[in-house]
Amino acid sequence: MLHGLTGWHLLIVLAVILLLFGAAKLPALAQSVGKSARVFRGEIKAMKEEDAASDAPTSSVGIADTRIDGYAADRPPAR
Repeated sequence: MLHGLTGWHLLIVLAVILLLFGAAKLPALAQSVGKSARVFRGEIKAMKEEDAASDAPTSSVGIADTRIDGYAADRPPAR
């Protein structure tokens, strides 16, 4: 993907970024990128845990359709 890039290319890109954003704004920019990355990783972890919990087999004890006086009783809420 980045086969022909050398150290000089990286220095030129860094110089352009410095010119565009200025030295004063770079720490704030890096801090906001870091916070965004942390939030993104946390959301992905939460999604994986949610998927794992929903894929776990549930016990069928007590979930069977029970009828009381001809009416179907509500099932217990899923956790």
